[in-house]
Amino acid sequence: MATFLLKTEPDVFSYGDLVSAKREPWDGVANPAAQSHMRAMREGDEAFIYHTGNERRIAGLAKVVRGAYPDPDFPGLTSKGDPKRVLVDVAPLREATTTYTLADVKADERFREFALVRQSRLSVMAVPAALAKVIRAKAGV
Repeated sequence: MATFLLKTEPDVFSYGDLVSAKREPWDGVANPAAQSHMRAMREGDEAFIYHTGNERRIAGLAKVVRGAYPDPDFPGLTSKGDPKRVLVDVAPLREATTTYTLADVKADERFREFALVRQSRLSVMAVPAALAKVIRAKAGV
């Protein structure tokens, strides 16, 4: 099982919205690097939901309930024969019980090479197992 981090603007779609929806396609991801991570997501993987904007914190943990599939809003294939964009469906698992912020992540030397710190504009990223363990403990998920 792999772990990812999905960024969202809480004013647009929050972890609470995911809880209310019970299951939701993760859409709106256009960046090729972020799309690459989405293509790697499989059913059973987990994803931290990270609120951007003023919050900048881990809001909760979700489960990938459907792995990468073509985004119907962006039909067609790339030159490599892959769908232009993909979606994954996620469902909520646990809301964070402790506030674990971007400042906390940046203050921890173990995260110095983590994409959340090094590639601040990337909206979907893989989380190495050792770092996922730290985030789970610190955020209470």
